[in-house]
Amino acid sequence: MSDGVMKRMGMIFRAKANKALDRAEDPRETLDYSYQKQLELLQKVRRGVADVATSRKRLELQLNQLQGQSAKLEDQGRKALALGREDLAREALSRRSALQQQVTDLETQHQTLQGEEEKLTLAAQRLQAKVDAFRTKKETIKATYTAAQAQTRIGEAFSGISEEMGDVGMAIQRAEDKTAQLQARAGALDELMASGALDDPSGMAKDDITAELDRLSGGSDVELELQRMKAELAGGTSAGQQALESGQNGEGQSAPQQDRPRFDKQ
Repeated sequence: MSDGVMKRMGMIFRAKANKALDRAEDPRETLDYSYQKQLELLQKVRRGVADVATSRKRLELQLNQLQGQSAKLEDQGRKALALGREDLAREALSRRSALQQQVTDLETQHQTLQGEEEKLTLAAQRLQAKVDAFRTKKETIKATYTAAQAQTRIGEAFSGISEEMGDVGMAIQRAEDKTAQLQARAGALDELMASGALDDPSGMAKDDITAELDRLSGGSDVELELQRMKAELAGGTSAGQQALESGQNGEGQSAPQQDRPRFDKQ
């Protein structure tokens, strides 16, 4: 496998790994981790300040002891000299001089430790201020990130709802179009049926004129039958029959006489 292919594969792998890490990374967790590390560093600085202060305190105790011994030797030398023991006075002063050298060395160390303690204390105070400021900024960033994340989720949900509502709106539009089409077709069929343009295959359908003629014809038949019955009851059966026959044939033409049922008087 050539070097070019290997380089491309390595670049693709790093790109994919970087993308996966970016998806897996939560800025809030990173901020909390950084804040925890700063607290640990601040704790180390404080322990350093405490250690320096402890060493300074020990030097102060040693200085007090040496200064006490130096004062004692000076007093002993004075007493020996007063008693005429110059040799003892000289020895006491010699020891006091050696102790004084130790006191001078300890005072130099004490000043050095005191300066280091002041520096560490100032550094701890500055670090504490930075940690406090970082904590405030961290909480602000976390709150902003959480709000942005929630807003993004709401936006994505709203976008999904909008897409679904778009599909629903199209479906509603199609349903309304079909409903309007069916209503128009039904109205057209009603008009065609009312006008008689559509014939009834059963032969039972009648238009308005035919229905009116049938009504008048039925009423005329009833009147004629009623007149015939009155004529029979009055004894004018022949005249009644002639009147009925002339009314049924129309235009003065007489139809062949047919046998009609007679009603006997009771």
